[in-house]
Amino acid sequence: MSSKEQKTPDGQAPEEIVTEQHEEVEAAEFAESAEQVDPRDEEIARLQSELAQAQTRERDNVLRMKAEMENLRRRTEQDIEKAHKFALEKFINELLPVIDSLDRALEVANKENQDMAAMVEGIELTLKSMLDVVRKFGVEVIADTNVPLDPNVHQAIAMVESEEVSPNHVLAVMQKGYTLNGRTIRAAMVTVAKAKA
Repeated sequence: MSSKEQKTPDGQAPEEIVTEQHEEVEAAEFAESAEQVDPRDEEIARLQSELAQAQTRERDNVLRMKAEMENLRRRTEQDIEKAHKFALEKFINELLPVIDSLDRALEVANKENQDMAAMVEGIELTLKSMLDVVRKFGVEVIADTNVPLDPNVHQAIAMVESEEVSPNHVLAVMQKGYTLNGRTIRAAMVTVAKAKA
């Protein structure tokens, strides 16, 4: 008789009994594992949560660093632009006394004396060419009269009553002022008109 033909007292073949017992053991183990929480699963969940938090912090740090780098790049570009724009400021400040001297020479020169006409003309041409050169590099002269007093470009040294000029307007320029690309490098020294009492 073959093993398949052998029957147990219940009428089952031995292979069926083994398979049945194996299924019962697996079901019991599954029920046990469902009832018990594996501590490794809790550890995995905790580690996953910490990883998510670390990734969020890292992403925030990267975004902050990118913003800081962008701000630094922008500030550096502005500094370089200012350096280019105002690099000549010291040089221009050294030229201003020379320009002032040429202005004073023209003020005191006797323009009616024919013997001095050539010298006066030479001084005028020298002053004009020097001002043309500095204008090419962004220098502007502040010497207008009858304009409102601007504390950014004018330095009032006196107030004089005047009927010809409106109050708080420049009456006379004692010393010319200069700006370099819009920045005042020397304020004009002026007298200011005030209303008659």
